[in-house]
Amino acid sequence: MEIEIQSKSNNPLLNRTEVHFIIRHEGESTPKREFIRGELAEKLNVKKENIMINYMKSSFGTTDTLGYAKVYKSLKEVKAGERDYILIRNNALVKEKKPAKEEKKKPVEPSEEKPEEGAEKPAEETTVKPDEKKEESTEKPASEEKITEEEPERQSEEKSDEEKKE
Repeated sequence: MEIEIQSKSNNPLLNRTEVHFIIRHEGESTPKREFIRGELAEKLNVKKENIMINYMKSSFGTTDTLGYAKVYKSLKEVKAGERDYILIRNNALVKEKKPAKEEKKKPVEPSEEKPEEGAEKPAEETTVKPDEKKEESTEKPASEEKITEEEPERQSEEKSDEEKKE
């Protein structure tokens, strides 16, 4: 694997040096950011933590990767000049979890208070227990009721037809 620096320019306004590079990695996979940061640090004689790789692009079927990195003078300038997602990508900033907000306890309203042991529950709070749901109802479905009502009529019609035949 070989790293070739294509261009290197100083940006005094943002207090950094911008570097465009090519990585030739024939027979290997695209190298990781951490490894590239270390190699660039050796070539540029700076600390690894002061280098932020903005992007590395490799094309399908090629063994070349194009990249862009920013080199700062100190870690303080890195954190001031870079966005959080770039810092996270380069493992320069570990996002701290914000403490979860404590839920405020709402005041208990008189209707929500628990009833005393001897008092009855209001009618609107009655619920059906799961055991009561399992009991089968003795009522017949509406479709069965129609059949049973029609049957006596049919039977009486059949009897009257038989009497007429006789």
